[in-house]
Amino acid sequence: MKLASLDDGTPQGRLVVVSGDTCRPVACGSMMAWLEGGRDALGPPEPLTRLLAPLPRSHTFLDGSAYVNHVDLVRRARGVDMPPRFWTDPLMYQGCAVFAPHDAALSGDPAWGMDMEAEVAVMTGEVPRGAGPDEAAAAIRLIMLINDVSLRTLIPDELSKGFGFVQSKPPSTCSPFAVTPDALSGWDGRKLHGTMCVDLNGVPFGRARAGEDMTFDFGTLIAHAAKTRPLPAGTVIGSGTVSNRAADGGPGAPVALGGAGYSCIAEQRTVETILHVAPQTPFLTPGDQVDIWMTDADGTDLFGRISQRVTAI
Repeated sequence: MKLASLDDGTPQGRLVVVSGDTCRPVACGSMMAWLEGGRDALGPPEPLTRLLAPLPRSHTFLDGSAYVNHVDLVRRARGVDMPPRFWTDPLMYQGCAVFAPHDAALSGDPAWGMDMEAEVAVMTGEVPRGAGPDEAAAAIRLIMLINDVSLRTLIPDELSKGFGFVQSKPPSTCSPFAVTPDALSGWDGRKLHGTMCVDLNGVPFGRARAGEDMTFDFGTLIAHAAKTRPLPAGTVIGSGTVSNRAADGGPGAPVALGGAGYSCIAEQRTVETILHVAPQTPFLTPGDQVDIWMTDADGTDLFGRISQRVTAI
């Protein structure tokens, strides 16, 4: 089943089931209620109009670091060593995921280093405190994509304080559709196997394989989040930036050179620094166009497209 939130003039929008070019409102009214089991009758078909984020007012968004290759590359770019425990214990921060799929990416000071990060995300039902990975994975109700925007040059100063992200992580953007696990052929219960497609200004930038090089699966990420707290229905858990290593274990190559490319600019800049001493690709600036979507093995678009133009505030 494919779900979305229809802009009906209210802050929450209205939950709809999507099929082809039509949508049918769900009587329970909100995705939160749907997650909690209120799957009532569908209304008559309506035209598919502009959509909000699938869960426009999630009160809990926790973003993980499932692809440790990404963490390694970004830390290299900052000249910071990666502790060995990062391969066994996931990083996670609490952010916000509220932007609709076609909202502008709002750019402030160009010196902040705005970057996209293409991620897979899941929405859960209720997860009890202390749940293990199997119980946590069983709580997954919906899957979608996230553009987890980062302000790269603000990150080092924030992290140096030892207290995590705030200013360097503005609101993230959600894909148009959230899909139930049973409707995704590439879902294995813990990971999603598909190609994360990223275009920058109409040029292929990333074609990473989301099911590969994922050090921590979603069951592990959710259990990590629930270690000391219960998670309410509607919690969004992000995978972190999808990232692939090369066949030799080193950094992957750009799409233009036959590689899988990257899901964020920071990784490409790190590889450019390794190869050419200094980065060559700039971070996002007003006027740039970012498109993010995912395809399955047959090339089918699974979640619709995040399509954002960077706009100066």
